[in-house]
Amino acid sequence: MALVVGTAGCAGGTQAVYPPRPPAVPGLAVADPAPSRVVVHATITSTGLKAALDAQIPKNGSGTFHAIGSDHRYIWSRKPPDLAFAQGRITVRAHVDATVEALGTTLDVPIDLEIAAEPVISSDYKVKLQAPTVSVTTTDRRLKIAQTLGGALDAIKEQIDSQVRNFSYDVRPTIAEAHARIARPIDLPLGDARGCATLTVLGIEAAPTVLADGIEKDLAVVVAPSVTLPCTYPSEPPMLPPLANVASLPTGPFTVLVPVAARYEELQKAMALTFTNGKLYFSKEFPQLYMENPEVYASKDQLVLKLHINGPIHKFGIDTTLDGDLYMVGHPTVVDNEIRVPDLEPTIETQSFLLRLKAALDGSSIRDQAREALHLDIGDRLAEVRKKLSSDLTFGDNQGCLRSQVSKIEVTGVHTHQGYLRVYVALTGQASVYLPCPTTTQAAF
Repeated sequence: MALVVGTAGCAGGTQAVYPPRPPAVPGLAVADPAPSRVVVHATITSTGLKAALDAQIPKNGSGTFHAIGSDHRYIWSRKPPDLAFAQGRITVRAHVDATVEALGTTLDVPIDLEIAAEPVISSDYKVKLQAPTVSVTTTDRRLKIAQTLGGALDAIKEQIDSQVRNFSYDVRPTIAEAHARIARPIDLPLGDARGCATLTVLGIEAAPTVLADGIEKDLAVVVAPSVTLPCTYPSEPPMLPPLANVASLPTGPFTVLVPVAARYEELQKAMALTFTNGKLYFSKEFPQLYMENPEVYASKDQLVLKLHINGPIHKFGIDTTLDGDLYMVGHPTVVDNEIRVPDLEPTIETQSFLLRLKAALDGSSIRDQAREALHLDIGDRLAEVRKKLSSDLTFGDNQGCLRSQVSKIEVTGVHTHQGYLRVYVALTGQASVYLPCPTTTQAAF
């Protein structure tokens, strides 16, 4: 559009010269994320593990053993187990009350049960006891005699040993819920623009086990993170990948680099949030003069801002109404979580026009105020992103829960492409999984 001035003291119009708008590029904005690790510290408490062991190790049993040419019966029942952790193994101890028929009499004798094993998490997300050793002993001399004759303790040991080897504590439901929440696109509030954050899960890794009054492991969810404007959802929900046990993982807070891919049409909607009722009144000398209808596109490595300027000018003998377009170009940069164009300058013809009106309207003032007004404050929006990522990835019930918190979020870079703008955002956070979920209110970190 021509930037036209109709005036008694200044007449004529100019044809604006500006970088030509490139042809529309079909398709979606491409985030092209690099893999990152979301490290989740998982804790299976001794209370939860004890309850699982108590539920799966048999509480009672019966059978027969052979002694002195005949079979003899035995029955037994155990008390709740106690746990101990030492040298990378779990030790389960329980008292067993047994009744044994031997030597023509019935013996009621105490038995001590001890199970030692290395806890591991398999690729199908089950805690198992690796290489278990089961010991069944007694101090009762009468049963020791029966043992030498027939093997009552061995019979009880074999019965318990088979159950211990089949023991498993399934953590898949909680991990699957965490995976589903991480993989689910999170809608982000960007005014009229519709965006979403997507953490595409590529794999899940597990560090070596630490025993500290429970089982603790660092789990890393390998993700390809991205934010798209407009939002692009995956065609179908992803499957939970098998768990991969690895030699080591980075511990503590994690940092994920998220590329934000925004088509310029959506970026215009976000930028329009800085306008009041679609208008930006920028001049103190001319309070009725305003800019509106921002348009954004790229020309090579520069960002082009097109603004419609409208309103009356009555000064120094000039009596006119501006009604046209201003074109400015510059290179986008990031300053303290804001996208700015500090070298924003009018195009040649726009600058020429402003010079013609310099007596009434300072062209450099328009440029400076346009620079200030048209910065995109990512910080406020990222604060909402941080809050949403923290809340949407937090869940739990009595079986297990995940607590997450994004503690820092910042823009690290911005790059122009023909059809879209790519902004790089770094998120730093922490996450923990508890099995079972704590029943009392406590801080997750």
